Amino acid sequence: MKTHIHTKRVARKARVRGKIVSSATKPRVSVHRSNAHMSVQAIDDTAGVTLAAVTDLGKNKISGTKVERAQQIATALATQLKKKKITQVIFDRGYYKYHGRVKAVADALREQGLKV
Repeated sequence: MKTHIHTKRVARKARVRGKIVSSATKPRVSVHRSNAHMSVQAIDDTAGVTLAAVTDLGKNKISGTKVERAQQIATALATQLKKKKITQVIFDRGYYKYHGRVKAVADALREQGLKV
């Protein structure tokens, strides 16, 4: 059974995603966060392909506070995108508020020279 919070999240995600149109030259940067971890990926929606992805789990385990890890993840994603000569991205916060770790990712992408 769907809870009230779940339906509000779905509506908020659809509202945010409905305004976003991405391409290979300007991919969508999607953010996923849990209570403990975070992952960010750049997606080309026209081809349905993930161009780059970074997480704080796995072999590239990142230490620090949650906000510091979010900044490091965004920096790593920016370097991957720069290698592919991508300078502009569309930020997709999903159903998360633009606050805290999500905002830290967007700010770090801007600091790395990407146009968000």
